[in-house]
Amino acid sequence: QVQLVESGGGLVQAGGSLRLSCAASGSIFGINAMGWYRQAPGKERELVARILNDGSTNYASSVKGRFTISRDNAKNTVSLQMNSLKFEDTAVYYCSARRIVKDYWGQGTQVTVSS
Repeated sequence: QVQLVESGGGLVQAGGSLRLSCAASGSIFGINAMGWYRQAPGKERELVARILNDGSTNYASSVKGRFTISRDNAKNTVSLQMNSLKFEDTAVYYCSARRIVKDYWGQGTQVTVSS
């Protein structure tokens, strides 16, 4: 089992910045990817950004150039720096980890962007 704990959500004005962090614990050996997803009210959960063990990343087109994902393998953490936030970025953000073929999820952290 992998436990994921997120922090850093909150309320911010449009154009502002937030940084989300996620700490992984438990059976972390074998994690090959970590990432962030989000789910807005009435919408499906969607990928925001993902980082693989080799450091390669991919982003949703809606956040490219504004969000940056990073990973500290020594501390087993993954972070998401979110700049130039928009109202439409408002959602619950979930940290995820893929260990072998199973996905694990954090409890989610609310990000609210006021227009």
